[in-house]
Amino acid sequence: MTIAAFLAATDVPAVPWPAEVSGPIVVIVGDAVRRIATGYRVLAAMALPAPARPLAPLVSAAGWPFDQALGLPSPLPANSVVWAPDLHEAFVNTQTNATRLVTTQPLFVLEAWRARLEAAPESTVVATADRSALETHAPEALAGRGAWRDVTWIDAGYGDTPSAPAPADHELAAAFRAPEPAARLTAAGRALDRDRSAPHLLAMASVCMEVNDLDNAGALLAEADGMAPGWAAVPYERGKYWLRRDDMASAAGAFRRAADALPGFASSWANLGATLGELDRPDDALAAFGKALDADPDNPQVHNNLGVVLRELGRLGESEVAFRRVVGLTPELAFGHYNLGHTLFLQGRYQAALGAYQSGQRLDAARSPVQAGRLAMARLATGDAAGALRDLQGCTANLPRDYRRQVLADTQSVAWALLAAMPDLRDWRIVGDWLAAELSKG
Repeated sequence: MTIAAFLAATDVPAVPWPAEVSGPIVVIVGDAVRRIATGYRVLAAMALPAPARPLAPLVSAAGWPFDQALGLPSPLPANSVVWAPDLHEAFVNTQTNATRLVTTQPLFVLEAWRARLEAAPESTVVATADRSALETHAPEALAGRGAWRDVTWIDAGYGDTPSAPAPADHELAAAFRAPEPAARLTAAGRALDRDRSAPHLLAMASVCMEVNDLDNAGALLAEADGMAPGWAAVPYERGKYWLRRDDMASAAGAFRRAADALPGFASSWANLGATLGELDRPDDALAAFGKALDADPDNPQVHNNLGVVLRELGRLGESEVAFRRVVGLTPELAFGHYNLGHTLFLQGRYQAALGAYQSGQRLDAARSPVQAGRLAMARLATGDAAGALRDLQGCTANLPRDYRRQVLADTQSVAWALLAAMPDLRDWRIVGDWLAAELSKG
């Protein structure tokens, strides 16, 4: 089909879009009527110089995650236009972030599309999407993360009634939108009975991991790997599986394969770096984190993990830079402030560390006792022993016995290290004697 033939079949007169539209992926956001009308105008503009340019219309975005090509035609000819309405439907998934099937993840889908488009020169995807649905299910897209930073966005506008994801007409898609894993398990089993394909094996394995059926998940992933060894989604899900098995070496191998298969997908490199860190291979972990940040420079979790490894290597200045980036990207999350505080404390910058810990505590609804203990040590280091004691007594008062002893013992270790670095520390015994007395109670 050509663009001209597609537009003629719509019976909707389309005045060509007045501005030049460039880039391999164009996403038009707006309400259902406006985004489609604007999409037709963009297609009309593309048809002006080349009315015979081939166009491939896609249907049922909700089903793309369960198709190895993620909806794109195979093969995709050069100089093609792909019409992809309601892109947001591909990302609707009620699994938690830890278990979320990779083929429903916006960063994976768009990077896979980008790689396919690189192999089809001069080809373009023109997609439509609902902004509110993207905000809920694909915030990375609107933030311009990963391959989304190269998207050309067009705002078509909204009417009075915002649209929402439609009920999925694809069985697996509907199951992955269900609130309970049981519905996913049943639907994935039915789909697998009808068609034992790699995407269906992957979907079933994902749900098995979700319900802690790791034996079946492992067998399904091994079968999918034999069927589609070059598809990055399979080793990525296998990496998640090996993490659940606490087999870091196998997880690292799987994530490395996923990264090699789709180098621009940052999460593969990020998980590889995290597993290499656990395997005490810090230099390799730093290299993997660098690759992740090449693909997704604004990924706060990668900057955080980078900061942790740098801190463990004693590269405290670089660690501080990484954690300040985390705080800049996600100022509302406590973990960046806590990690920054710890690095500043190790540098001997106790007043600055105290401020970072206090910021973390204000943002931490759970008020982590461990972090509260570190805050108390920073307060002690700045000369406020009485305040440090109040903090320690407050954060440990209602803890279970064994956990309380663990927090107190860890805090005492920090206190002794602080005293070794600052032998003239004023009033340290106020805290030191209380810790010793509490720990002696048995």
